[in-house]
Amino acid sequence: MCRHLAYLGPPVTLYELLYGPPHSLHTQSYAPREQSHGTVNADGFGVGWYPYSESEPASGDTGRPNGPGPLRYRRAMPIWADASFADAARAIRATCVVAAVRDATPGFGMDESCAQPFRGDTWLFSHNGATGDDAALTERLGQPPPAGVLDARTPVDSAPLFAHAVRLWRKGEDLGAALASVTREARACAPGRYNLLAADGRQLAGTAAGDTLYTRTTHDGGVYLASEPFDDNPAWRRVPDGSLVVAGPNGAAITAVA
Repeated sequence: MCRHLAYLGPPVTLYELLYGPPHSLHTQSYAPREQSHGTVNADGFGVGWYPYSESEPASGDTGRPNGPGPLRYRRAMPIWADASFADAARAIRATCVVAAVRDATPGFGMDESCAQPFRGDTWLFSHNGATGDDAALTERLGQPPPAGVLDARTPVDSAPLFAHAVRLWRKGEDLGAALASVTREARACAPGRYNLLAADGRQLAGTAAGDTLYTRTTHDGGVYLASEPFDDNPAWRRVPDGSLVVAGPNGAAITAVA
C-alpha cells in the first residue's frame, strides 16, 4: 500500500520530481508497476520540502536548507485530481523532498491528516506498508506521543512508528539509526510491512522491510530513494529486504537493519 520517494541534491522543481519522469509518483498513483498490496493509490497524497537559500554558502555548496523546518502540502484526494498543485509545483524548487501517494489501510480513515509525509520539528517521515496488530504497535511505540507533534496522534497505523522515531531523534539518535530501531521494534511486536523514509534537510534514510525500495545516485550529486523506479535508468539499485539505506551528498550506503 502506498508509494513514496525522497530526493536530496541540486535544486529541482516539485513538478520535475513528482510529474516529469515517465513513471513518476503521479503515474504510480493510478498505475504502479511493483505494488503487490493494492492496485491504486487514490486515498490522498502529500509532499514535504525544505526551504533553501539560492545564495552561495561559504562551503561552496549551491543552496542549503534554511529556516526552522520543512514546508508541506497534503490533500485527501488523488494527486491526479489536484490540477492546482500541479501548476504550483512548477514554481517550487527544493534540494530535499519527501513525497507519497496513499492507498489507505482498511479500517483507517481517508482524511487529510492521514496523508504523508508526517512532519515533526525538523524531520519528514513516510511509511509505506501496514501493521498486522495496530493495538500492539500503539502500546509499544505510540505512547506517550511526543509533545508538540500532532502527526504522531493521527488515527492511522503509521503514527506510532513516527512517534517513536521522533522520540529517538530528539534524544540525538542518527536519522538512519532511529529508523532501523523503529523497524526492529515494530517487527518484534506486530507482523507487518515497515518501509520507512525520513529526511532532515541534509540527509535521507529509508528501510526496506516487507516492500520494495530502490536507490539511485545521479552524476551531479543527487540521490533518490523510491518504492519503485520512476524511469528505466539502469542505475537504479534494489535495496535488499531487511536493510537500511542512508543517503547524503556522497551517495548512499546500505546496511542490515538488524
